[in-house]
Amino acid sequence: MSAHPVEAEPADVDRPRDVLVVGAGPVGLTAALALRAYGVPVTVLEAGPQGRQRPGSRAIFTHSQSLQILDRISPGLGAELSGHGVYWNTQRTFHEGKEVYAKTFPDPPAGAYPHFTSLPQVRIEAYLQARAVAAGVTFAWEQEIADVAADDHGVTLTTAQGRRWDAPYVVGADGSRSAVRKQIGARMEGSKDDGWYVVVDVAEIDEPTLPRERHFHYAHPAVGGRNVLIVPFAGGYRVDLQLVEGDDPDELASPQGVRAWLDAVLPPGYADRTSWVSTYQFLQLVAHDFADPHRRVLLVGEAAHLFAPFGARGLNSGIPDAEAAAIAVAAASRAAGPAARTPVEAFALARRSAALFNRDAAGEALAHLRPDAEVAARIRSAAERAPADTDASTWLEKAPYGPRGVPRADTPYRY
Repeated sequence: MSAHPVEAEPADVDRPRDVLVVGAGPVGLTAALALRAYGVPVTVLEAGPQGRQRPGSRAIFTHSQSLQILDRISPGLGAELSGHGVYWNTQRTFHEGKEVYAKTFPDPPAGAYPHFTSLPQVRIEAYLQARAVAAGVTFAWEQEIADVAADDHGVTLTTAQGRRWDAPYVVGADGSRSAVRKQIGARMEGSKDDGWYVVVDVAEIDEPTLPRERHFHYAHPAVGGRNVLIVPFAGGYRVDLQLVEGDDPDELASPQGVRAWLDAVLPPGYADRTSWVSTYQFLQLVAHDFADPHRRVLLVGEAAHLFAPFGARGLNSGIPDAEAAAIAVAAASRAAGPAARTPVEAFALARRSAALFNRDAAGEALAHLRPDAEVAARIRSAAERAPADTDASTWLEKAPYGPRGVPRADTPYRY
């Protein structure tokens, strides 16, 4: 980050006194909506063009706690997402083809949210953006950030095209390759696992033969003992294949490779409806600080932390990040002098604590999905006893996703 003070403004500088949100993904849009809910004027700067289309379902799970936050900042928004998404209340887990866990939860009471809604990220963004426009958020497209300069009085952003933006505060929501994070000198701390996963979206076929249930397979016999996760979302299914040592991710993510293993784990016809293929590794990374030294730039979502998809920790920690950042900015904007730092300090400490919890939880999930000899023996022993042994059955079901934070009256929701 450039450490020089913000210079006198030249004639071509854009000087709205809006708070600037960098990134028009779901977390950036949530931050913008939350700021508007507190009466703060907002401009969103997005590197991509207006109407950009990003491939794939990406973040598909919005937990009930996240829906409640969205309702707080834009009444009815959580219900809107829930109404357009899919809620599957049956979960099944298998080990080498044997069912070791099955549970169907009751439908939520009328007027209550389900535990989650499953909706592709592109559709989540569309609903959020429409609400943001209605709330008076301004958007500026094709604004790739190249430089961030902050002092105790504000922030100047400079784009790759040389355009400059000035603001009292900036919320960095520009994703995993965050330019804002790099410019303020925030270091990502943690680890990346060597193992690979292939994730595929398949659209629903005209005559569905898959139930709307979540299935997790330990050692699926049809794909050489690899783990497989099958999850419904509005319009189709996501299928995760966990690769084993010696696998070539490029080969198994190729059209021929995908067709071969999809045909083995899904009914006929679904392999013809593939709409997105990607690969990923387990990341467990958290920024060493969620704000710049002057406490004028706040990091949220994947600009601040990166987690593996298992457990749906990314979006569902990014949404509370965004709300907390808006609360901090609104409070800091009303304060004077050094006291303005206090709300941002509190934000950075609280949200980093939540991110560290999620990083450690993702690590526990990884230890289960890529087990050492001791854990592998425990899995096999539990599978032999399940489903009759309820404790063993439940452990096999829950462990691949890691522990979740439990909200209490005296503890903020960790996600």
